[in-house]
Amino acid sequence: MNITRKLWSRTADGKAVYKYKITNSKGASVVLCNIGAGIVSVNVPDKDGKLADVCLSYRKPESYFHDGPCLGKCPGRFANRINAGKFTLAGKKYSVPVNCGPNHLHGGPEGFANQVWESRKRNGGVEFKYVSADGEMGYPGNLVVVARYVWTENNELQLSFTAKTDAETVVNLTNHAYFNLNGKGSVLRHYLKLNASEYLATDDTLIPVGEPENVAGTPMDFQNAKTLGRDIRKDFPALNYGKGYDACWCLDGYMKGQLQEAAELYSKTSGRVLKVFTTQPGIQVYTGNWLGGCPVGKNGRIYKDYDGVALECQHFPDSPNRPEYPCVTLKPGKIFHEAIIYAFGTL
Repeated sequence: MNITRKLWSRTADGKAVYKYKITNSKGASVVLCNIGAGIVSVNVPDKDGKLADVCLSYRKPESYFHDGPCLGKCPGRFANRINAGKFTLAGKKYSVPVNCGPNHLHGGPEGFANQVWESRKRNGGVEFKYVSADGEMGYPGNLVVVARYVWTENNELQLSFTAKTDAETVVNLTNHAYFNLNGKGSVLRHYLKLNASEYLATDDTLIPVGEPENVAGTPMDFQNAKTLGRDIRKDFPALNYGKGYDACWCLDGYMKGQLQEAAELYSKTSGRVLKVFTTQPGIQVYTGNWLGGCPVGKNGRIYKDYDGVALECQHFPDSPNRPEYPCVTLKPGKIFHEAIIYAFGTL
């Protein structure tokens, strides 16, 4: 496995922004960046063996800071939404910034995705480290997070998160890469299958309401593969709120710490397949409903709505306020550990 590091730019305060390229013996590669511990590109073969980049990214490094789509990066300290930016932990009330309508999203305006992480090559992979100070974006505890990426000979991108804290806090980490298995154009003809018979219905600000609901008979049913575009225009609350899919599905058979298949995405056009495995209980599927108007992509590409789909393995939104959900509390002396695997292949 060949790993190279290149200085991409420097921030106004002098921090070095690096790109890391990992290439396997077959020539397939990934490019990573230490802004938000992000995925910049994934070059994998189609059914004819032709390599193409299947991950959306920006042309300029500065575009990665404070972008709306959170393109390719790892949001935190709490990915997804917290209702009204408020939660109670160990009897104490906390307020975190409201930055998405009336709610807190992806750790706030200065969350992990907008930070330059420490980075290094280590043991055949690339590690990114971020130290979040006590009180940063309103969260308690000094939190140390490491995101480690490994690229395999079988075209699997393995991402593991570990974190530790010196005070009780909440943590929810994911990656927000957008995939397009054709390398360009709309993803609405991509097929998606989810290992999920239930999803979280929400209010119009995308905060979950009530108990998980069965997907049967609704546009949210991906238990059998169907195209992303088949039902996306239907008159259904979860689709109307976000101009497409932007919801969290509850993975069937979830067991803490156990890796399982969450999703399968494929394109009949390119023949590429992406299988996603995770230890996390949920997967947020976002069909890039608001990609239009985001910064210019690589090679000068102008992204349009639905040009990529994000498959965000994570804990459920608003979990700090929902004790019935899988726990997102991290205590001193304990280690947060979750994993996501993006396995690329062909039909």
